[in-house]
Amino acid sequence: MSTATAAIKAKQRPGDRVFSGSAVFAGSMILVTLAAVALFLIVQSLPALVATTEEASILPTNFWAYVGPLIFGTIWAAALALLMAVPVSIGIALFISHYAPRRLASMLGYIVDLLAAVPSVVFGLWGIGVLAPAVQPAYTWLVDNLGWFPLFAGPVSGTGRTILTAAIVLAVMVLPIMTAISREVFLQTPVLHEEAALALGATRWEMIRTAVLPFGRSGIISAAVLGLGRALGETMAVAMVLSATGAVTLELLTSVNPSTIAANIALSFPEAYGMNVNVLIATGLILFIVTFAVNAFARWIVSRRKEFSGAN
Repeated sequence: MSTATAAIKAKQRPGDRVFSGSAVFAGSMILVTLAAVALFLIVQSLPALVATTEEASILPTNFWAYVGPLIFGTIWAAALALLMAVPVSIGIALFISHYAPRRLASMLGYIVDLLAAVPSVVFGLWGIGVLAPAVQPAYTWLVDNLGWFPLFAGPVSGTGRTILTAAIVLAVMVLPIMTAISREVFLQTPVLHEEAALALGATRWEMIRTAVLPFGRSGIISAAVLGLGRALGETMAVAMVLSATGAVTLELLTSVNPSTIAANIALSFPEAYGMNVNVLIATGLILFIVTFAVNAFARWIVSRRKEFSGAN
């Protein structure tokens, strides 16, 4: 430690030292908690990875045959939700930040932020009681007229509680956080960039396309990743809405639907015992790894695209 650094530390007031220590402790606790969760999942999961059907009645043959369809269902439902939520969230954020009058923009921003506070069980009840019956006739029409397309193949579900309905609910749930982040990123676009585009004769849409969207690209990716993280881990809404059979299928409108890891844990854990508990914890470890992989991939994309942001 240099003499100058030692002198600065000696001159620090007690309040500064307390705050500095508290900040270091809080940051360290994040790593300690994450490591403790990972250690618990790994230790509890190891017996399940080599378990047989005699040891765990929940397994069809082995652990990977059990978790494979759950991984597919988790990623499939989250991908469908993201496919619907990303363009809608960008559109809402652009309307609030660049099109709506100030009073209307303030009110819409408040409503979007309020949606983020709605509990997931409320979205699940809405999905069962309102959305599923409302979309079932549309599903029937899609199967009758577009059934030749693999995603819309029949037979159609009679209840509407399909993977597509669950994905719509997930899309509505992740919409507030994605919209809020995108809106704040778009509002940070330098005014000089926008005015320069308009001065060169660009229309408002051309100004947004050439100045606002490139500036906010990394922020949009970050918003999408946060939304994807919630969609991957959502439990109650999916468990309530989705009529799951554990199959691996891309069909969106039938009663044969894949389940998700989080929903499967919630539905199976109350009746689990012995090695079955370890199997469910092991599926949680897989979800933990998938979430980490998604975030790492997103960080890699953002680092490659950072020249488009205003961070530098």
